[in-house]
Amino acid sequence: MPSASTGASTTVGATSSVTSPVRSSTAAVDSRLTPGGPGYRRMSFALFLAGVATFALLYSTQALLPLVSTDFGVSASEASWTVSAATGALALFVLPMSALSERFGRRTLMTASLAVAVTVGLLVPFAPSIGALVALRAVQGAALAGLPASATAYLAEEVRPTALITAIGLFVAGNSVGGMSGRVITGWVAQEWGWRVAVATIGIIAVACAVAFRMLLPAPKHFTPGSLRPRVLARTVRDHLANPLLRRLYAIGALFMMVFGGVYTVIGYRLTEAPFSLPQGIIGSIFLVYLVGTVSASTAGRLVARLGRRGSLYLAGGTTTAGLLLSLVDSLPLVLLGLVLITAGFFAGHAVASSSVSHTAKQGRAQASALYQSAYYIGSSAGSTLGAVAFHAGGWAGTVALGLFAVLGVVTITLLGSHAARAQARHEPALAH
Repeated sequence: MPSASTGASTTVGATSSVTSPVRSSTAAVDSRLTPGGPGYRRMSFALFLAGVATFALLYSTQALLPLVSTDFGVSASEASWTVSAATGALALFVLPMSALSERFGRRTLMTASLAVAVTVGLLVPFAPSIGALVALRAVQGAALAGLPASATAYLAEEVRPTALITAIGLFVAGNSVGGMSGRVITGWVAQEWGWRVAVATIGIIAVACAVAFRMLLPAPKHFTPGSLRPRVLARTVRDHLANPLLRRLYAIGALFMMVFGGVYTVIGYRLTEAPFSLPQGIIGSIFLVYLVGTVSASTAGRLVARLGRRGSLYLAGGTTTAGLLLSLVDSLPLVLLGLVLITAGFFAGHAVASSSVSHTAKQGRAQASALYQSAYYIGSSAGSTLGAVAFHAGGWAGTVALGLFAVLGVVTITLLGSHAARAQARHEPALAH
């Protein structure tokens, strides 16, 4: 790019006058993927399948916690560690995995991560104890850490900026489909054959998704290998954490996921108790509301275009709050409506925040995305554990109170961002004068 823009102005002669326009026109061509262009549909479907496999595996035990509790004779908070261990390990390993993706490539790391995760997924049904189950789930979460940050970095490099939010929204939509299908399938399978057969079924589905992903994903054309030196990685991470906007986005992702993790970890226990007393298959079907998340995530680009980033986050927070309050009523239709609103608000907020991270970070995108994913899954792990503790202490109202506290944090952080933006806007004209 620089050579094309400067060569004609500094070189004299016939050769330079002829070649510089060619260089300029070549440099102006953007070969990155765009909707409707070649390879975009294959790329979108491949990453959609990766999202399906990731969330189906990561939360494969969440809808089955009451059955896991009964099988191993443990409490809700102990059983919740089968979810928290996976999300916590993902949060811990996502940054090192992002560094590996900078060195060896996004597609290579995503393929290896899925291969390990689906292999462990086929071992999970044979866990002899709750301790062994938690350990296997931790290994699975660590393996899956190679997917989220690498996927968003791949999109940031291979997709044109104007289509980035939409492309990441489709990946997040795959997450929602994976979370939904995993829970619905495990619910009905577990009702007939138990939780072990249910998680084995998810493992087989994830194998199919992993194979299709590797066959469909286009080879990267804009990836440049980076350094694995710890000093370089530490400097990149430090620079990202020094960015106030990125810090706010990381916190927002964590708080949104705290709400979501807490609600969906505990909802199975609530619905098996009076006044609902629903069977496992019906409880699994409740997760069909994830389809709402698929829609809200995939339309995040249009939402930001209309309301802006902060306006979209306010709307997502308000929608989540309304859902939490509705879910307090002992009426199944209102509880379902509450879950719909919580899901729509969460996925919209997550898509907006995660795409904003990729847009904000100009260098070290994998590390920027990894830090977001780390915060996001720390929120999930904390939400799963604290949501179960709150449910044990105060029933469903305790879990809702935790969720409302987290949404209040989202709104407060967004308000601080609005204030910082206004202060910067006032400061810049003053500098100009």
